[in-house]
Amino acid sequence: MDTADHISPFVPAAGVDEAGRGPLVGSVFAAAVILPPVYDLPGLTDSKKLSEKKRDILAVQIKQQAVAWCVAQADVEEIARLNILHATLLAMRRAVAGLGGQAQYAWIDGNRIPPDLGIPAQAVVQGDRTIPAVSAASVLAKTARDAQMYALAERFPQYGFDKHKGYGTAQHLAALRRYGALPEHRCGFAPVRTVLAQGRLFADGTEAV
Repeated sequence: MDTADHISPFVPAAGVDEAGRGPLVGSVFAAAVILPPVYDLPGLTDSKKLSEKKRDILAVQIKQQAVAWCVAQADVEEIARLNILHATLLAMRRAVAGLGGQAQYAWIDGNRIPPDLGIPAQAVVQGDRTIPAVSAASVLAKTARDAQMYALAERFPQYGFDKHKGYGTAQHLAALRRYGALPEHRCGFAPVRTVLAQGRLFADGTEAV
């Protein structure tokens, strides 16, 4: 038998992961990445296990080496309207769609497959630790989410978004109580809802809907 008979054809499969489900502010992000059969991404693993510096380095390398990649998001209005779970699934679906039809299969980190994905998919719990393409997606989603927080920190330094990345830390909750909520805060999340219930105004003076 010819040796070539033992070589499986490359099937472009996308790894998909999200970042930013838990924070009180900003969009939820998702990324989809198709890695080539051979790549050089030393240290690639779940983004949560990497330092910020290492994530930033890997993000550049992933974008350079990937067959295709896309980062998408669902904003605070969509989170309020759909809830955080369905907004996350929406962001994932957008990320896969952003690959332009190049993916024939998808590995989804977690236990839920986004509806209407358009391609066969498998949900893999802790896939960001075991499937390199999902790890790569976790890195791109996390770095994009952090970039949004840094941009928000430049506009509103008093909230400390560059430090806590929007999570409900003591520093963030204290800033919420002192300065009020921003339009970028997630109105349906309990700490933000509590602050808004006291006055129904955002920190910039606009009315909360």
